[in-house]
Amino acid sequence: MTTFPLPLTELLGQGGSYFVYLLIGVLFGATLESAGFGNSKKLAAQFYFKDLTVFKVMFTAIIVACVLLFLSSAAGLLDYNLVWVPPTYLWPGIVGGLIMGAGFIVGGFCPGTSLVAMATGKVDGVFFVMGVLTGIFLFGETVSQFAVFFESSFMGRFTLPELFGLSYGAMVLGVVAMALFCFWGAEKIEAAMGGDTARKAPRWAVPAAVALLALAAVNLAIGQPDNSDRWRRIEAEQLALLDERAVQIEPAELLSVIHDAQVKAVLLDVRAERFYNQFHIHGARHLPSDRLIDASSELMREPANTVFVTMSNDEAGATEAWKALKAESLPNVYILEGGVNNWIRTYGDPGFVEERLMRNRENDRPAFRFDAAIGARHPAAEPNPHAFEIEFEPKVKL
Repeated sequence: MTTFPLPLTELLGQGGSYFVYLLIGVLFGATLESAGFGNSKKLAAQFYFKDLTVFKVMFTAIIVACVLLFLSSAAGLLDYNLVWVPPTYLWPGIVGGLIMGAGFIVGGFCPGTSLVAMATGKVDGVFFVMGVLTGIFLFGETVSQFAVFFESSFMGRFTLPELFGLSYGAMVLGVVAMALFCFWGAEKIEAAMGGDTARKAPRWAVPAAVALLALAAVNLAIGQPDNSDRWRRIEAEQLALLDERAVQIEPAELLSVIHDAQVKAVLLDVRAERFYNQFHIHGARHLPSDRLIDASSELMREPANTVFVTMSNDEAGATEAWKALKAESLPNVYILEGGVNNWIRTYGDPGFVEERLMRNRENDRPAFRFDAAIGARHPAAEPNPHAFEIEFEPKVKL
């Protein structure tokens, strides 16, 4: 398994993790203050092209973090799928950015730098923070009036590689090259507009730029791990769970999970479409194996109390789907023991089970004959949990 992100709550407990967050916040604030970000005049000067320190500092932080993050992912130290990427709401984001930009120009701060200014005792920072809090309150009281727009143009975890159809390595190299070109341009603009206030880049800037470009090129050469690479890193641990039958849940437990109000059950039927149409459990989503990886980012957005259960006719297809989803770091994934065939065997009418059983069949093929594609309209697709008292060994753990 990868080392990062660290499960701080598990390692340090709730209090210890909060202390780490506080420490990171203090260090971040101190860095902003040391860069002059607590001074509204310095911040506002960027809009007049006289002092582009804000642009250079923030863009430097972005490209350094970008290069190191994806290098760590390529080296197997970091699981990028577990790094929170805010979902994209395109038009609300554009409008919100324009409003915040206007506020930045008028007030001389953004929300983060206003906190730095307030922490260092600057009066303008205090008043800006009061304005921010007022705006937050008013937004919370009125957002229901424009909720349709606020939740519109949702694009999920949408990043630049997906926008341009490039690999992460190529995108990182391109962003670094673009940033370095912009730094050069910023120096020229400051020299022309800033006059005596313009400052030249330090001597170490060129070697640092070359080093960043080199690291970005290494990242491009190595490439990011694909699903099979991720599976190999966790294979030994996860195969042990399969061998112990620790993740294969009985039909009775799945039925219990489906009707548990404190749990959200997401049933993933990975069979061929014709088998899904013949019969499927009520509420099951048809998700063929070739679409699993693409759908994993969407599944990652489900709440923490979600239990994912893969199913095929027997267990072979569901097990492969389980491996793919575990490699994508999806939590709380289980396999329906014995597959859909076992579900029908458990909850189907005894007469139907006896008459429609196909004894000579290939592995992971339907065990029961259906005369028509009835989907979830068969009685066994949605059994009454109170009509069956079946004991089972609980395996689902959130």
